[in-house]
Amino acid sequence: MAKTKTYYPHTLLILMLAMLISACGEQKQDTGAAMPALPVGVIEAQPTSVPIRAEAVAQTEGAKEVEVRPRVGGILLKKLFQEGEPIKAGQTMFLIDPVPFQIAVQQAEAQLAQQRARIVQTQREADRLKGLLETQSISQREFDNALSDNSVASASMLQYEAMLREAKLNLSYTTVTAPTSGIAGRFEFSEGALVSANTSLLTTIVQLSPIWVRFSLSDSELAALGGQLTSRNVKNIQLLLPDGTEHPESGKLNFSASEIDPALGTQQLRAVFENAERNLLPGQFVRARITTGTRDGVFILPQTSVQTNDQGKFVYVAEKDATGKVVAAIRPIQEGGWEGKNWVILGGLKAGDKVIADNLIKIRPGAEVVPHPLASAKAPAKTSA
Repeated sequence: MAKTKTYYPHTLLILMLAMLISACGEQKQDTGAAMPALPVGVIEAQPTSVPIRAEAVAQTEGAKEVEVRPRVGGILLKKLFQEGEPIKAGQTMFLIDPVPFQIAVQQAEAQLAQQRARIVQTQREADRLKGLLETQSISQREFDNALSDNSVASASMLQYEAMLREAKLNLSYTTVTAPTSGIAGRFEFSEGALVSANTSLLTTIVQLSPIWVRFSLSDSELAALGGQLTSRNVKNIQLLLPDGTEHPESGKLNFSASEIDPALGTQQLRAVFENAERNLLPGQFVRARITTGTRDGVFILPQTSVQTNDQGKFVYVAEKDATGKVVAAIRPIQEGGWEGKNWVILGGLKAGDKVIADNLIKIRPGAEVVPHPLASAKAPAKTSA
């Protein structure tokens, strides 16, 4: 009769290993269930007021940009100003050779003197013939012709007087003066060049203070500001310079187009700024910040506290769940743009909400948290290697 082999020791060993693995699994599950609450810094939402404003790329231009051209032609003898330096209205800038115009004045004076002598002659002749007419030594026609000659001579003298004034005026134009105050531009010719009346561009003068700034806003930007902009509803305009600093003087709107540009969908605008320190130069690109009022009852949150998912922007708030635990809950929000480095929140929050602003990478919806004010949050202690 064959004997049956027993495997009791092996079976016992297998059962012990299975029990040990099961115990380890239960221990891990217990450890996961006992994860500690995550400390988070929170900001208590409080309603506030922010300006209603928008920014736009803008470009500066001189309030007056005048082209200086000679009003008479001739040889340009001298340049009497420094390029790029301030110049005052009426200051002499150029001298055109005056000799031809001085001669023209002398000729006009001679013609006028000749005509005055002619008037004296015709008047004397008329007086002489008047006596002869009284004695009937001449006919009435001869006397009338003498009077007509005197009248024609008098009329011609008016013409010669006008010619003399014109000659003197042209002589004065040989001294080219600044039509306005501003900054002189580059001299376009050289001394000794021949310039033509009213066509040769000698230089330009640009007025820097005040200075104009042109910009435009789209339909959506205008709607956010409250509609079409006019000098009545714009409260303030500031300029941000290319280096990020702010121009010290506020501006005023001095032009707003009466229609929307159909090609660009924008309203063309222009503001005027004082520029006594010459911080702004024509042609600079700057940013115009336009303020039309204030918006009340909004919330301000730091950039890091606002998250984005496929449904839009949201924040985590620390609130109690049904069991009384403080957990992280998702709160969809309606943002209203930037205010400095912070978000403006138009909707989705109420006063007193505790918005989580740190440890956001570790947070999951429904995770238990321990909130504390963000200002008192401490950096985690460093662990030794």
